[in-house]
Amino acid sequence: MNWDDFDAFCQVIAHGGFTVAARAIDRPKSSLSASVARLELQLGVQLLERTTRRVRLTEAGEALYRGISKPFGELREIALEALAKGDAVRGMLSIAAPYEFGAHHLANLASDMMIRYPELKINVDVLHQKIDLIGRNYDIVFSPHDHPLSSTTVVMRRVFSLERGLFAAPELLSKFSKPVRPEDITAMPLIAGPEDFEWMMKDAKGLEFSVPIAAPRMRSANAGIRLRAAIAGVGIVRITRSFCQPAVDAGQLAPLLPDFSCEPLRIFAFMPSRRLRPAKVRVFLDSLTLLSETYALNEARP
Repeated sequence: MNWDDFDAFCQVIAHGGFTVAARAIDRPKSSLSASVARLELQLGVQLLERTTRRVRLTEAGEALYRGISKPFGELREIALEALAKGDAVRGMLSIAAPYEFGAHHLANLASDMMIRYPELKINVDVLHQKIDLIGRNYDIVFSPHDHPLSSTTVVMRRVFSLERGLFAAPELLSKFSKPVRPEDITAMPLIAGPEDFEWMMKDAKGLEFSVPIAAPRMRSANAGIRLRAAIAGVGIVRITRSFCQPAVDAGQLAPLLPDFSCEPLRIFAFMPSRRLRPAKVRVFLDSLTLLSETYALNEARP
């Protein structure tokens, strides 16, 4: 028996398919497929039912996975612990992040890291929904939610705070009276995220205001879609200033309520709760911390 074939089988199930597993462990998809096929031939049973969209465990496959997934997972953890004791920044770093943060704050950092460390590879999934850290075996998951998982399974660290504001297209503002206070925007069409049920704001004295988001003109988890809709004049959008700055500079969007500040978008890093962190994870997070501090200084400048 080739034990690598058993591990390949476990990786395919853990990641939900051949394509995702191949990307996560930096191994050709054809190699994983061959490993599983070879394992099925040796055992004399079909382990997976394959379709164009997904793979599904057969009864025999479910029994095998139930029996071997835990020991193989423990072996991988032991290997990761050994690697974490070294200082070499290498291997595959698997990251997931929301679009608004990943596309505009991780892209350059990931490129710089790979230039500095030639043996490092980085896989970045930029997603629009909540991300499964445990099921997808990511090294780091960035999320704006501060408690999506049990503290016994993950370690959480706040890494970024992004300034947000309210913006609208000049075309939209020509149709309505310019809002002066937060409650004024409730009479205007709004563009919101799927979990936006109120927008919190503060005035210069720190007094808080809540704007209810009861029936927005548009909802989308994709910040890019919300931005394009705002530029088109669909409604007012709450979005990070760094993300929409090019549209503001081009005159496509105008900031609203300058005397009030929106609640920032806080980004948290979630990692599996291992005793030691691999060097690739430590260095990436340290570099991100420096980037965050630089960003905060630039935001504080008048």
